Amino acid sequence: MRAAGRLFARDGYSGTRIEDIAAAADVTKPIVYRHFDSKKALYMALLAKHEEDLPTFFEAISGVSAQTQQDADVVFRTILEQWLDYVRHNQHAWLMLFRDRSGDEEIQRLRRRVSIRAREVMAAFIAEQAGSRMPAEEIEPTAEAVRGGLAALALWWIDHPDVPKPVLVEVGTRIGRAAVTER
Repeated sequence: MRAAGRLFARDGYSGTRIEDIAAAADVTKPIVYRHFDSKKALYMALLAKHEEDLPTFFEAISGVSAQTQQDADVVFRTILEQWLDYVRHNQHAWLMLFRDRSGDEEIQRLRRRVSIRAREVMAAFIAEQAGSRMPAEEIEPTAEAVRGGLAALALWWIDHPDVPKPVLVEVGTRIGRAAVTER
């Protein structure tokens, strides 16, 4: 799956062949087909894995609601440290979701579903952190803004791998702080 992810990220769904995946994984095509019925099934399995991983970034702070801005910064940094490690090791997920536009309607629906799931997870986090300080009707659009901003930050880091992770943690913390602090 990791070899396939790298190839899908580099060449897109349309530009990647099962033969390429097998060669990159140092296996034969029949071995790939033993695990996945098709290239599409493999591609979708990678996207589904990313979707499943989304809530795990918040497990370290589950049930913790920041009472002060200092607390909120610790919460954001804790999440961002774990999330950025995931980004570094799973760059293919961001590239497959946000840069690859190839694939049929079923693949496009799955990409949209992953984005919606990410927004839902972020909205739940924002609601917990902001509490009653944020009007309910502002939570989902705020979550979408944060989700989009962090996705863009991940893509930027992929393109600028020499930037130290602590720099991105600070930027992400600033984004999170802006999302949940009072006006």
